Amino acid sequence: MTIIANQIVKEFGTPPTRVIQGIDLHIDDGEFVSISGRSGSGKSTLLYLLSTLDEPSHGNITLDDKDPKQMSVNELHEFRNKNLGFVFQFHYLLQELNALENVLLPARRHGRHLEKEEDARELFKTFDIEDKLHKLPSQMSGGEQQRVAIARAMIMKPRYLFADEPTGSLDTKNGDIVMDILIRANKENGTTLVLVTHEEEYAAMARREIMLVDGKVMENHKLG
Repeated sequence: MTIIANQIVKEFGTPPTRVIQGIDLHIDDGEFVSISGRSGSGKSTLLYLLSTLDEPSHGNITLDDKDPKQMSVNELHEFRNKNLGFVFQFHYLLQELNALENVLLPARRHGRHLEKEEDARELFKTFDIEDKLHKLPSQMSGGEQQRVAIARAMIMKPRYLFADEPTGSLDTKNGDIVMDILIRANKENGTTLVLVTHEEEYAAMARREIMLVDGKVMENHKLG
């Protein structure tokens, strides 16, 4: 699968303010790409466009030759649930569910939560939170909750993982743990990873860094 963006523009408000200004991008299957830039440069907006969570005002985006604009609401929801995983700065776990139940939510939507439980337990073991299976979010630290959120994003074995400032609310130790988990998913599973971060050391871990300035790509280069 590949992501191709052709001259995408995103505008907000009336009169329109242009936040993304005619960007062309090509992200290959299995790539690890970071999107960096100052606050307000359009990083998260670009991620939302690439991940189908928002539509461009102009231009078009395709994932594996599929145009989200041409899909029905149900088709797009199904496509996201099967192929895309999302990790945000805040974990957005359901407070009334325990960690295991939260992780299995995407599988439950497909009636596959029972068959996926063993996979979920393996993720908890891999992420070193095996003892948190039956804990509520309020009974876990911020770093543990974020690891549960990543496990939830990965339970359906998505081909794409989109992470928007996933370390932004964590201390350095937990931030490093989260980055290690994301990088392992990319290297070991071949998951395409698109990471938005303002932290230079994390952006530099990617194979390619896209630097945004005022909604335009200023640098798009391979690292290492």
